[in-house]
Amino acid sequence: VSDNQQSYVSCKEGALPTVPSGETPAADKPYKYKHKCFQDEVLQVTRSGVAVASVTAKGLPKNKAGRTLKGFSTKAGDLMFNKGDKGCKGASNRVGDGCPYLDYTMYKNYYGDMDYADKLVSAAINAKKTGFTTADANMDFGDANVIGKAVLRKEVIKKGTAYMNAYMYAIREFEDAIDDCKAGCANGIVDGSGQDCNSKSSAAVHAWDEGVAFYTGSLEGSNVGGNTAGVFSYRLAEKRCANFKTCGKQSDSVSGVSFVNIQLFEKLSIGQAKLLVGQCDAVRPVLRDMVALMSIPLIQGTLRYAYKIDKMAGGGKEKGEGAIFAAAIVPRVHHCNPGDGDTLMKHMEVGASSTSFAVVKAAFEKNYACMNITCQEVGGIWNAAENKYYAGADPCGQLADGTGVSTSRPAIAGYQPGSKVTDHNALDLDQKAIELALGRLDYATVSKIYSEGGNS
Repeated sequence: VSDNQQSYVSCKEGALPTVPSGETPAADKPYKYKHKCFQDEVLQVTRSGVAVASVTAKGLPKNKAGRTLKGFSTKAGDLMFNKGDKGCKGASNRVGDGCPYLDYTMYKNYYGDMDYADKLVSAAINAKKTGFTTADANMDFGDANVIGKAVLRKEVIKKGTAYMNAYMYAIREFEDAIDDCKAGCANGIVDGSGQDCNSKSSAAVHAWDEGVAFYTGSLEGSNVGGNTAGVFSYRLAEKRCANFKTCGKQSDSVSGVSFVNIQLFEKLSIGQAKLLVGQCDAVRPVLRDMVALMSIPLIQGTLRYAYKIDKMAGGGKEKGEGAIFAAAIVPRVHHCNPGDGDTLMKHMEVGASSTSFAVVKAAFEKNYACMNITCQEVGGIWNAAENKYYAGADPCGQLADGTGVSTSRPAIAGYQPGSKVTDHNALDLDQKAIELALGRLDYATVSKIYSEGGNS
């Protein structure tokens, strides 16, 4: 794996489709790239007694992905919740590990399942019922009465993989960075045990960088503000800031970098610096602020589509988007107030009998303090044509200021990783490949890419 994102690997295959006619194969595109793959690796050895008589190539190897969007959910229980004899069962299992992690626990408790994200995405892919342990959270993608079922499923898959699977795993990596830090040297100083403090600090920063990669993705490029080709949570924040007039350092514009990403990337740089010097506990409040910021675009997405459904006669696309945005944020609201969480799901779920924007907005706003955000940070739904907020969808409150910078490796949308995460950053190419297959309603390919990956 190279540090250059455009040529981070010379071979990738997994379940990826072949590059379309007319396009040039490349590492940074969501297709197979077999530039320098191993050839004829499956060997048959013939012996004469104990001596090797001949070695014959019998076939090509299968080039598998290092990580998949599906695996982010199916492996989540042991990586984020279950404890081994010391720490996180499926990770390092060290004394001091933070399992069960707070944010994952909210979602696991709400849905009743460790692999809740996979259950939802797989149900949408296969046009089936989710089968959550929590019955009230279930959605049925096979229900013939669901309006615009095909396009609804498409939106749920497209956004579920990005804003549920990858989203939670990004938070997991930030948590893991703190765990790695605690396994190192207190305050970055050797305590007489002979530990390699530089190596320990680098491991923590690498996990932190992985979190940035899974939040942002390779398609955003190196510059602050990213690129409109992006498909992970970073891009969602950029899209929603224009819809809610929350762009810019003061969160009062419809153009420029989103306030969420400005603030978030400032905190990412602060967290990275603290990890490098072993200030592990000081990273915890930074992470809590980060997670609060990361929740804002999900709330904005839910509000946007609740408005479209209620006030603009939204169909299958709008109902699908509203349902998946709600699915990605309701567990956090439910953790604050179960009644309000249930209200949101009732109005936004697949097959909801009715959707009231006013009820949805009120249910969110009652819990902003608990979620460590303000109504003003969320903003209001902006009517660009009339240069004002839509009726009943205006914001409230007052905002703080923020900015972000950094130093040396190829940047991720302005963030400077302290370690090599080009392959982690390329996971969004799986997301892009899924979206391209969804454009053809090719659910078989979607299922293979979701399960087997190929880019990361």
